[in-house]
Amino acid sequence: MILVGLTGGVACGKSSVARLFQDCGATLIDADVLARMVVERGKPALKDIARVFGKKTLQADGTLNRPALGKIVFGSPAKLKKLNAIVHPRVAREQARLTRSIETQEPQTVVIYDAPVLIEAGAHKRMDKVLVVSADPPHQEPNATRQENHTRRLRDRRHPVLRTDQTRSGTDLRGTETARLISYNELRVVTLTEGDVPCRLM
Repeated sequence: MILVGLTGGVACGKSSVARLFQDCGATLIDADVLARMVVERGKPALKDIARVFGKKTLQADGTLNRPALGKIVFGSPAKLKKLNAIVHPRVAREQARLTRSIETQEPQTVVIYDAPVLIEAGAHKRMDKVLVVSADPPHQEPNATRQENHTRRLRDRRHPVLRTDQTRSGTDLRGTETARLISYNELRVVTLTEGDVPCRLM
């Protein structure tokens, strides 16, 4: 099995690349889905959020009040760091659990871990390979403008655009076997190979 971390900035085509990998047989794990799962009603992470940030972060039915939490943490690096300390380790454990389960069932598969904050969360250190998707601003803006304006603003605050110059230099990818930078607008063929395990995109 090959575990590949997939990341990139807002509106860069990362989701499209993830779908391409799925089309060629890879298994996808979505970090955003895991992040929602770990803060579901009754989960320890949600209890910790309420304890740290107050009961106003809960809806009347006991679920997470996302707008209220957003007002508290966005714009405050210290509070966002506290939130990440609650959520990221649990997301990491869930990703590891799913990866083990997939490997047991399909030991020859390629697993794509789609994570907007892969590097910021330190998750790239657990990957066999890392793929970073980038897009030039003229191509990036049309993708962004197709989203709701408020959704784009929230994603911008949650997932800062990754600086591709840092990625090329490797300064954020120490401990990772391989880092490749993909410009989706020029994507033609990507091949991942480990022994007899190929994944080829055309």
